[in-house]
Amino acid sequence: MIRDLAGAYWTHVEPERWTVAVPVGSLEQHGPHLPRETEPRTAPAVAEALPDALGAPPLANGASGEHEDFPGTVSIGAEALRTVFVEYGRSICRWASRVLFVNGHGGNAYALAEAVSLLRYEGRDVAWLPCAVPGADAHAGVTETSLMLHLFPNAVDMASAVAGNTDPISTLMPQLREAGMVSVSANGVLGDPTTATAAQGARLFAHLTERAASQVARWEPGTEGGLR
Repeated sequence: MIRDLAGAYWTHVEPERWTVAVPVGSLEQHGPHLPRETEPRTAPAVAEALPDALGAPPLANGASGEHEDFPGTVSIGAEALRTVFVEYGRSICRWASRVLFVNGHGGNAYALAEAVSLLRYEGRDVAWLPCAVPGADAHAGVTETSLMLHLFPNAVDMASAVAGNTDPISTLMPQLREAGMVSVSANGVLGDPTTATAAQGARLFAHLTERAASQVARWEPGTEGGLR
């Protein structure tokens, strides 16, 4: 069975056969120890682990204006991203039975909720789910670093890993939204990545993919299209 949309011949893509998983990330800073493409790497890994799904190439750029004070961040903004999601969904639904956006960046959630709600209103079977780990720290901390050590160890520079702001994200969010990430963390890290390990990343990834597979198997989109 083919699993890679980009590498498939059109004659191998049976109409109405597929749930197409579209990974969504964001090209943004992830502290001094992780690459900007952390989310465009982890979201496809989750999508590829879903059974009976055809993986589309990742959408690497997202809505990450809160990181733009850090060089190298590229954001297309929520409105443009919403349009991309809508047009992706409309196009893929011309030949696929379902579309699932697998989201690796929390800042994309607003655009996803709006776009998927519209697509479902139009009668298309589209949903989304976050690459979320319960109890995770917020950004470039032990959770993301452990996942990257498991999935892409050569991309992680643990010698440069340092703790950032470890306050709860709920207390940081108002300031972060108003003045950006740099206003709450000078090094771009929310959490402490220094204790991250590949073994912990393997456990987190197994839990994440098992949960995602269960959500897809149930296929119960909520009011804004998120799988429950």
